[in-house]
Amino acid sequence: MYIFIDESGIHKDVDHSVYVLVYIGINDCEYFDKVVLETEKNLKIKEFHWAETTWAIKEKFLDKILKLDFELKVAVINNPINPSRELERVLSHLLIEKDIKCVFIDGKKPKWYERKIKNILRSKNFSVRKLKTVKSNQFPGIRVADMAAGLIRTFYDSRKIEKVEKFYKRLEKKIIITVK
Repeated sequence: MYIFIDESGIHKDVDHSVYVLVYIGINDCEYFDKVVLETEKNLKIKEFHWAETTWAIKEKFLDKILKLDFELKVAVINNPINPSRELERVLSHLLIEKDIKCVFIDGKKPKWYERKIKNILRSKNFSVRKLKTVKSNQFPGIRVADMAAGLIRTFYDSRKIEKVEKFYKRLEKKIIITVK
């Protein structure tokens, strides 16, 4: 199992922060990547990023990607927060699988962030070599995590709820754990 972690809204002083762990539950991860890459190509976008994409593209991307097989774990935390403390609390509840092959985290993170995650991995008897910080253009799974984090934060922020609700309801079926 591969885990992709992305956050949305952590930089804000109000609203919500969302930690999203996306578990790609497909035996053939190449198929998942292929579908995401084909979808981006068909939409004529280099790579999907929630904050930089129009609603028309978001809807088409969501429609295609939500048909894929993956599980989702979500933490919704009210801002303002202490990121270090919340990260440790949330991830210890979400990282519970035994067959983790690798954990991918979006973007370059501060050392304290990586240390916290490594400590959580060690406490659960995982090798810290399984942790990789990556750029979103490197892995389609990170872009799907970004999509999920953006959609969930938008849903909780109640912005454009009528446009978001139908996609959130579909995404919600994939959520296996929600931590608040």
